[in-house]
Amino acid sequence: MINNEDFLDEIGDNHFSSNAKNPVREDAFDLSDEEKIEKIKKDVESILQTLGMDLTDDSIKGTPNRVAKMFVKEIFGGLNPAKQPKASTFDNNYKYGEMLVEKNITVYSTCEHHLLPIIGRAHVAYISSGRVIGLSKMNRIVEYYAKRPQVQERLTMQIVQELQKALGTEDVACVIDAKHLCVNSRGIKDIESSTVTSEFGGKFKDPQTKREFLDYIKLETQF
Repeated sequence: MINNEDFLDEIGDNHFSSNAKNPVREDAFDLSDEEKIEKIKKDVESILQTLGMDLTDDSIKGTPNRVAKMFVKEIFGGLNPAKQPKASTFDNNYKYGEMLVEKNITVYSTCEHHLLPIIGRAHVAYISSGRVIGLSKMNRIVEYYAKRPQVQERLTMQIVQELQKALGTEDVACVIDAKHLCVNSRGIKDIESSTVTSEFGGKFKDPQTKREFLDYIKLETQF
């Protein structure tokens, strides 16, 4: 019989997610960023000391503080709803009626199972139903949902759902192709594999529209 610890390890190694939303507690923002940094700094110090590292060495004595600031201010900054980008939209006055595709958006995220990087590209598209959104806002939405402990399937869905809400249309799609260092650098250590996830809403569920979108993201962009 598999014990609970082995079961949890299996979930992590197979990259399963138990929740369509990030598992954040209700009290997650009771502490200020500065208070979180101080607590995490002490935890990182404890980890390094347990591993036998000499924290008086010039190279490493600042690492706990650097890691703590990186967690709170950078790679997990998207956990804080105060940092959610304002998804301003505008009337589609020029009556553009075809799909708009923003491809090759850089994705830097972190696997919530091993806290190792996820690095890849997102391709996002929508068909306007009367509203349009600034191109940079699409990048910022991807970045916001990527900057947290994450599962790629959930990230893909969250990007689509956020754009659907902002634009007032179901006609949104997203494909992400990414490498997971928890697969590439540990465990099976397969440095060649990548993971592709997709979410198609509204008109993008139509096979012809889906094919058009997938053909666009195959185009090589060279200047």
